[in-house]
Amino acid sequence: MKYTLDTIPVLDAYKTGCECPLCKLRILCEDQYVDTMLASAYMEPEWRIKTNETGFCTRHFELMYNRRNRLGLALMTHTHMQQVIASLESILDGVQPEKKGLLASLRGGKADGAPAQIRARIDGCAICEQIDAALARYAYTIAQLYFTNSEFKAQFAASKGFCLPHLALLLELAEKTLSGAQAAEFRKAVAQLELQNLKRVEGELEFFTLKFDYRYADKPWGNSKDAPERAINKLMGACVGEEARLPPHND
Repeated sequence: MKYTLDTIPVLDAYKTGCECPLCKLRILCEDQYVDTMLASAYMEPEWRIKTNETGFCTRHFELMYNRRNRLGLALMTHTHMQQVIASLESILDGVQPEKKGLLASLRGGKADGAPAQIRARIDGCAICEQIDAALARYAYTIAQLYFTNSEFKAQFAASKGFCLPHLALLLELAEKTLSGAQAAEFRKAVAQLELQNLKRVEGELEFFTLKFDYRYADKPWGNSKDAPERAINKLMGACVGEEARLPPHND
């Protein structure tokens, strides 16, 4: 098959035997994009325009804060804050006092829109947008590899499925990019793989709880010691435990 820049990371992620290869790729992308943003991107006009307008989510502000380049972060935050202030001047200038009572407000009715506009103004993240775009490419690559690479198809069948957010993304990309017959075959394979592995983790999680019963004290843990972390990550995407950990840094 023809290898691309997206093919090799996907194949490498599958080799790790993780609970969700797209989570593994997300964490690698996140680490790379945080470093890139603080290394050089903040000095490039194209990215500075983007970060001025969009800003960052709480998580990515925190990750950048914990890296070494405090000056780069301060420069991006300063010019972004200037743009936010300009937006708020317009938003808050149009705020009109509510004339109706509290009960009428709770029953519904047209609000002035300022709260929604403020929330929308701080809702974006330049790093999240990059990660989302990369994961869409990787999900597309998985669907394509399934039908073009027999070795990968075997890896796919032996893998541990996906977290639920990435399961939805993968099925969405497959529907958009595969033919009708291929999409149906892929849906069936994904469903079988996913349910099998959800039940596996659920069983391991149940045994974790049983180990706190004295009757099970002498039984071996098997794969259940980290079942709570893996169950949470399976449901919500890698967010706790070892699978959610970023590569080590000397920051």
